[in-house]
Amino acid sequence: MSNQEILEVKNLKVNFDVRSEGDMPWTKAKKLKAVNDVSFSLRAGETLGVVGESGCGKSTLARAIVKMVPAESGEVVWLGNDLLGMSSAEIRPYRKQIQMIFQDPLASLNPRMNIGEIIAEPLRTHYPKTPESDVQARVSDVMNKVGLLDNLMNRYPHEFSGGQCQRIGIARALILKPKLIICDEPVSALDVSIQAQVVNLLMDLQEEMDLALIFIAHDLSVVKHISTKIMVLYLGNMVELANSEDIYKAPSHPYTQALISAVPIPDPSVEKNKDLILIEGELPSPINPPSGCVFRTRCHKTQEVCANEKPEFKGLSKDHSVACHFHD
Repeated sequence: MSNQEILEVKNLKVNFDVRSEGDMPWTKAKKLKAVNDVSFSLRAGETLGVVGESGCGKSTLARAIVKMVPAESGEVVWLGNDLLGMSSAEIRPYRKQIQMIFQDPLASLNPRMNIGEIIAEPLRTHYPKTPESDVQARVSDVMNKVGLLDNLMNRYPHEFSGGQCQRIGIARALILKPKLIICDEPVSALDVSIQAQVVNLLMDLQEEMDLALIFIAHDLSVVKHISTKIMVLYLGNMVELANSEDIYKAPSHPYTQALISAVPIPDPSVEKNKDLILIEGELPSPINPPSGCVFRTRCHKTQEVCANEKPEFKGLSKDHSVACHFHD
């Protein structure tokens, strides 16, 4: 694993203007705070796991990093260059270095193109002068890397299973030999046995190609298996960031503790007797988030200070930070 820092996200904020159905044209739009002041860094060969329930801003964060959605403020520094300050033309050379794998493998593939065309499309887009023989050789090579036979390249997406379609998506992301792949819940639509195959494939490819990964998921057991470090998001806010081993052994934020307590344990006797921390209530609206600590409306430790003051995101150690007034 290289020690080179390739990505640094600084105080990233993403807001959306939201209007209700009955609003008049002159009514001021409300602000939906999808991502609120998120910062982290990533080195070559590392995996950052991003966890949190639906609506916490995980996918928006991923799309903001590659400028698929506009950021309100902050920086996304890629190999020393701030991507957010670039125009579409200026950012184009950097796009081939950062690729994405999407949640729904079949929906992310063009049904009118065969597999060979789908995988080759990024190569033809960024390197249009590449000879066709070299394109076919690259497609064949990357298909073999992800466990697909190259004699399948003339078939269409609907002829493949979900797991195979996700392998096609991975092949498409790999063909440009990127430095970072953002995996936006890549296994949530797959069966459990297929999930393990895809995760193990990503880990093997990461080791072989020194890839950095941002892996977004709901399943903390999957995140633990693949991640170097883990960031926990709640309502667009970072509540905890730590090394994978540390966050599972000693979770400090009540939200993280609740998420980890819900991870099944293979031993039935241990699973039966473990302490389960329940999160009551529903996720508040990001249009009108709670004052102070965003988690206070569902937290079993909440006190008056939680409503009056937003907790500082502070370091408990060199590699472990948390935003909570009453962290363990």
